[in-house]
Amino acid sequence: MRHSRGASAGSALAIGALVMTVLPVAAEAAAPSPAGAPAAIITGDAGQDAGRSPAGALPAGALKAMQRDLGITAEQARERVANEYRAGKIAPLLAKDLADSYAGAWTTGDTSTLVVATTDASDARRISAKGARAKVVEHTLAELGATKEALDHAARHGAPTSVSQWYADVRTNSVVVRASDTAKARAFAEAAGAGSDLVRVVKSAEKPRPYAELRGGDAYHINDTSRCSVGFAVTDGTRQGFVTAGHCGVPGDTTAGHDRSAQGVFQGSSFPGDDYGWVATADGWTATPYVKGSGGADVTVAGSAQAPVGSSVCRSGSTTGWHCGTIEQHDVTVQYGQGDVHGLTRTTVCAEPGDSGGPYITGDQAQGVTSGGSGNCTTGGTTFYQPVEPVLEAYGLTLVTG
Repeated sequence: MRHSRGASAGSALAIGALVMTVLPVAAEAAAPSPAGAPAAIITGDAGQDAGRSPAGALPAGALKAMQRDLGITAEQARERVANEYRAGKIAPLLAKDLADSYAGAWTTGDTSTLVVATTDASDARRISAKGARAKVVEHTLAELGATKEALDHAARHGAPTSVSQWYADVRTNSVVVRASDTAKARAFAEAAGAGSDLVRVVKSAEKPRPYAELRGGDAYHINDTSRCSVGFAVTDGTRQGFVTAGHCGVPGDTTAGHDRSAQGVFQGSSFPGDDYGWVATADGWTATPYVKGSGGADVTVAGSAQAPVGSSVCRSGSTTGWHCGTIEQHDVTVQYGQGDVHGLTRTTVCAEPGDSGGPYITGDQAQGVTSGGSGNCTTGGTTFYQPVEPVLEAYGLTLVTG
């Protein structure tokens, strides 16, 4: 099969290959407010404003998970949640009351006893009166924050790669710098002007990376200029990535995820002639056997058996979401403005710009990735998908299945 570099994603296709070149900024839906009627009434100074504790409304799944992961009993879990709710109300009151001597707050123990730190021993009585345990320390929270900000500022000019993180740790009354090379971490802190009496360097092999998943139908962005949709997650030996439409990008084009974080690079594409390509993703992006279904629910991909003509088929895309129709014909040649594309499948599913590359699935069987079409999801239309098997064969890829 031909693997031409083809046209870039910004090209206009005669029958409307579905890649969006002008990207409107859509506001994300606001998260719903927590629901459920809390049970335990809070007493003491925080009671009037605190309302109810959520302990009684703790979901059964959360209760079991807390028992399993924290090694506590169900009763301890309920008491812990109630105490943490109360602590969230009391700590800000004490922070305001103690003002310049306030040094932070935290909870400790199986049932989350509130501890409030201060640099003034005379504050202990006020802290105890609120139902918290007092701890006298050397540095205020403001001092810790200023030191942490100094490290943030220094990092803008470059921090050693061996340094993985830094933060104000109220429990140890210090600013912690975690690094695999402690000497470089200390030099970094000294260059930032962070006082050695405040900074604590901890040797650590941690190498944090963002956790992100590859899911069919989610958006990805090409060279910061256009948008397409993830098809199906694949692997190439130890490399992970996804298949998509070839007209979305050419080898070397960079991609960013739905959240605009760096994602990967096009390894191959073929358009016209075919309309397929694949992107190898960077560390931190995990290939999953999922397609984004109706309402955002995951649909698991179990294989790639081709469905016969007349079968129902559903499509997921970053512009119009989840839509279904039927397979009309296989092995269709479509004449786009850039040239003919062979071996496509024609469907009655609608699609719009930005849906290009997204997955078609029948039941749990992957069918192909969106190529182009006519019409839209308001008036209806016709779409074509590039079958997935030729993409896998062309690049020696393995479909990720559940």
